[in-house]
Amino acid sequence: MDKILSRDGTLIAYRRRGEGPPVILVGGSLGTAATEAPLARLLAPHFHVVTYDRRGRGSSGDSSPYAVEREIEDLAALVTAVGGRASVFGMGAGGALALEAQASGMSVDLLAVYEPPYTPGPSGLRYKACCTSRLHRLLSTGDRAGAVELFLSVTGVPADMIARMRRAPLWSDLLAMAHTLAYDDAILGTGAIPAARFASVTARTLVICGGSSPTPSRLASRALADALPRARHRTLTGQTRDLAPQAVAPVLTEFFARSVSLRQAS
Repeated sequence: MDKILSRDGTLIAYRRRGEGPPVILVGGSLGTAATEAPLARLLAPHFHVVTYDRRGRGSSGDSSPYAVEREIEDLAALVTAVGGRASVFGMGAGGALALEAQASGMSVDLLAVYEPPYTPGPSGLRYKACCTSRLHRLLSTGDRAGAVELFLSVTGVPADMIARMRRAPLWSDLLAMAHTLAYDDAILGTGAIPAARFASVTARTLVICGGSSPTPSRLASRALADALPRARHRTLTGQTRDLAPQAVAPVLTEFFARSVSLRQAS
């Protein structure tokens, strides 16, 4: 993997595939460049695809105290590395990060997100506040396993599957990234969709959800699309939070192909 210095001096590890208009994939909670590799390989015949380890994960560095602004600077450094302009796809909390980055003024040709886990509405905000409190309590006592289990259970992973995951080799990798769950929690804020801030998202945006995802996730995705100035919504039949790369790759290929005409027009 290549590495680039972010604005605060943190090393961010990334990998390039393919040629063409740049597309950066922003992973979700507990994800790494390796997690995004299957989708990157499907997009690489059409685009110059960049996957990266977000700070605190994999081969990337970290710094304290954490601030969402530092992750925006990480993403901006990658945009600079590929020529100063790129399209972006963000998965889960990575989608929320991509939206925050564009709202802050980062140059993005086209933006696509899959189910950023906002929890609008009174009950959703109460649930988010409860999860935030539990997460920070677990991390403050060094209970990384408890923090990972909390995240997995909240995202709908059954208890018996979590038990099997604890015995699998990947469990140690998840524990190593447990502290970054607090990073994603910070990106999501209270869980409400920050409509006032997102009014400054100028990029054409595709908000995607899975047709078999829980109802609150699907409703939140539609509400997010309604809050963005230049967004449209799309539902992928049969998909859940565990998005299949082969299901979304054709959608992203069609959407991001527009970046070619955008660049030619400029």
